[in-house]
Order: sequence, then structure tokens, then C-alpha cells
Amino acid sequence: MIEFKEVKPENRDLLWNIYQKYLYEMTTYYDDEMDESGNYHYGYFDAYFTEPERKALLIYDRQVLVGFAMINPYSYIHGQPDHVLAEFTIFPMYRKKHLATEAAEGIFSNYGGRWEIKYNEKNVAAKRLWTQVTAKYNPRQYRYSEDETVLSFST
Repeated sequence: MIEFKEVKPENRDLLWNIYQKYLYEMTTYYDDEMDESGNYHYGYFDAYFTEPERKALLIYDRQVLVGFAMINPYSYIHGQPDHVLAEFTIFPMYRKKHLATEAAEGIFSNYGGRWEIKYNEKNVAAKRLWTQVTAKYNPRQYRYSEDETVLSFST
């Protein structure tokens, strides 16, 4: 059973650590380089601890940390979403258990309203996940860049 815990400042280091692993995985699709400390830059990370409209969630399955999500209200396509799923991952060893679907559906039901999700077309698994999970909401598709698509929908 999926549970969500909002990341508090005392868990900032935990989120930073797992977020770095996620960013490393995303270098398969993006040309992001490490800095001199071996970290990947994310300019908005600290804002998740200072701006109340941003939410970072740790995702648990039976009390085991299996992923995270980062939500904000800033549109990719100049829309007026209530929520943008800026970052989302289920750790690789848990992906074959359909936890991503359960987690995404839980997030959408906990945070109703107008949504946007962006994914890289080269990330076949992400494209499949977001296409399947959002199908019941009849999302509109927008080309964000040569390799990226934004889905816009309401829950």
C-alpha cells in the first residue's frame, strides 16, 4: 500500500541524496554534467523547502522508501495548472511491481485539479506510464521541445 510523506527540512539531505541518483539516471536522456563535487545541479531544489506552493513527497510501500515526487504550480506551456509533476521516480528495483501507477494515481487523487506532466520521448517507460495513467483524464498533448511532451489534464 502506497503512502506519501511530505519532505520536511530535516529530511532535506535524504531527498538530495536520492534526487542525485535520479538525476544520474536521467543523463540517459539529458546531457547534464556533474559539478566539481560530483553532484548534478537543480536550481529549484532549495525552493521546495522555502516556497509553500512546492511539495516534495517521499513515496513508501509498506514502510519501505520506494521513490519520490516533486510538485509545483509552474506551467511548462504557459497554462494555469494547479499542479505540475516536476519530478517523479520509483527506484529501479521496485518498478516491476506497478508501484509507479499506484503512486501516480494516489498523487492525482490527493491533489485534485489541473495538472501538467512533462516526459522525454526517449524515455519509453515514462511515456508508457504517463500515457496509461492519464488516459482516463483525456489529456491534451503539447510538444515542449524536440524530445519532450507535456500532458495537460484535470483530475
